[in-house]
Amino acid sequence: MADYILARKSRNIASTMVHIFLNLLLGVGAVLITVLSSSPVLGLILVLLSKWRVFAVRSRFLLLNIKSNLVDIIVGFSIVLLTYYAGASFLPVDFILMLIYSVWLLIIKPLSSENANLIQSLIAVFLGISAASIMSANLDSIVITLLAFLIGYAGSRHVLSQTNDNNFTLSTLVCGLVFAEVAWLCHSWSIIYTFGNTGIRIPQLAIILTIFAFVYNYARQSMIKYQDDFRFKHIIGPVLFGVALIGIIVLWFSNPIFNI
Repeated sequence: MADYILARKSRNIASTMVHIFLNLLLGVGAVLITVLSSSPVLGLILVLLSKWRVFAVRSRFLLLNIKSNLVDIIVGFSIVLLTYYAGASFLPVDFILMLIYSVWLLIIKPLSSENANLIQSLIAVFLGISAASIMSANLDSIVITLLAFLIGYAGSRHVLSQTNDNNFTLSTLVCGLVFAEVAWLCHSWSIIYTFGNTGIRIPQLAIILTIFAFVYNYARQSMIKYQDDFRFKHIIGPVLFGVALIGIIVLWFSNPIFNI
């Protein structure tokens, strides 16, 4: 019996180590292969291959599986695209993206609490909108509009699908539509903050929509939690903080020198 327990523990340790190694390989490899190939194609394929279980189901479950994994797919795709648009040579941002993706895969993604779901959603929104803004800067506004809708929908769905609310479809669609509208309005005045020669570029739109996503999903969760007893005082703090922060960013950090 003791030998059986010892063998089982050894197998668990071995499987854990393999799991960690494979996730680190994906986190580093997705960025590395993108820089070395000077193309996002191989990196995107690597991310898709890591999600093979999503597609290895019967056709009637495929759409549901894709919806459930949209946040993870958005993060992976965004890491690859941000790496590609940073340039073909290694920059500090590439190592930062390796670290972010590795931490996402090993620590953040496995979490399942209510707060963890919100954090996962916000990370996907920030990275997704950042990649979409940079990628579509010189393209037609329809591109950023559609991508923003998808990211807003996925982020909201990731949070609300874990609650007791069985009718969250309308809320997720509303969030997606707001994302699309704001992205469309901001497309002609895209502000991107750069940090020297590090390759780090942060679109103003990504910051604004991340703040909005936090306030929107926090408010929706509070409505579900308090139901008939819901009062505006339950969300007044986050709402005022979000409005003030967005106001400061728009009024004082929209210098045209950043305009692309």
